[in-house]
Amino acid sequence: MDKLQAMNTFVQIADHGSLTSAAEAMDKSLPSVVRVLASLEDSLQVRLFNRTTRRIALTEEGRLYLKQCRRILADVEEAERSLGQHQSEPQGLITITAPERFGEMHVAPAVSAFLKRYPNTRVNLLLHDRLVDLLDEGVDIAVRIAHLPDSNLIAKPVSAVRQVVCASPALLEQTGIPQSPAELSDLPCIQFTGMSSSPEWEFFRVDQQHRIPINNILNCNQAGASLDACMSGVGFGRFLCYQTAPYEKNGRLVKVLSDYEPPALPLSLVYPHARLLSIRVRAMVDCLASSLRTSLGE
Repeated sequence: MDKLQAMNTFVQIADHGSLTSAAEAMDKSLPSVVRVLASLEDSLQVRLFNRTTRRIALTEEGRLYLKQCRRILADVEEAERSLGQHQSEPQGLITITAPERFGEMHVAPAVSAFLKRYPNTRVNLLLHDRLVDLLDEGVDIAVRIAHLPDSNLIAKPVSAVRQVVCASPALLEQTGIPQSPAELSDLPCIQFTGMSSSPEWEFFRVDQQHRIPINNILNCNQAGASLDACMSGVGFGRFLCYQTAPYEKNGRLVKVLSDYEPPALPLSLVYPHARLLSIRVRAMVDCLASSLRTSLGE
C-alpha cells in the first residue's frame, strides 16, 4: 500500500463526506477507494469512520489522524513545489456553485475564459439561490455573498456587494419617492426570500440601525421573478446591487433610500481547505478572484 496515496484518499473522503463523492473527485472507481480505506484502517488497526447507509462520520481516532495527514501531505506538497514540480497545467473536473443571477452575470464568463486557457479542465457549474453544502454535495469552490459563520471552510475575500431598494418609475409616480424607510410599512413591497425571509428590512444611517416592518404583498424565492414584478410596478423590492444594475441603467428601475443602505455584504470564495488544494482548484480560485474583482469594478 502506498501510504501517502492512502492518506490522500482518507483526506478526500473526510472532506467530501462520502466514499462516492471522494471517488468522483479523484476520478477513481468506488471499489478502489473502498479498498484503500480498508487497507489503511487495517494497517493502523483503528476504525477511521463510522459508517451508516446514508453517510459516514469520522471517529475520534479519525479526527486525530486527519490533522496529522493534512500536515504530512502539506509538507510533501510544499517540498515538491519548492522543486518546481507543481508547475504543470491544471487538468480534471472542478465543481463550482454560485447564486443564480450572479453566476450568470459574473461567474460563467470567468469559467468560460478559464476553460479556454486550460483545455484539459472540465467544470460543473451549479447556479442555485440556496446554500449548498460543499462537503455533502462534492463542491470544490462556492461563491458566497453573505456574512459567513465560523467553520472549518476557508474563505477568500474578493469584494463586497451592496443591498439596494428599487421601484419602477410608474410606481414612484403613484406613491412618490419615499424619504425614509418607515414609509415602506404603508407601501407595497416585494420580498425576495433568496436574500431574507424576515418581514423586516434593515437600514442604517449614521451608524444607527433601523428595522422596518414591510408590507410584503408578494413573497418570491427567485430573483428573476422578483425583479420582473418590481419592474412591472407591483411593489418596492430589495435586491443586491448587481441584480438591479442593468435595469437601473436602462431606466426600468430607480434606486431609492440610498442614504439608508445597510453595510455591504462580503463576497467570498469558499473552499474546504487551503494548503491541500489541487492545482486545478487553486488556479480556478485565483482566476475567479481576479475576474470578479475586475467585473465588479475593483
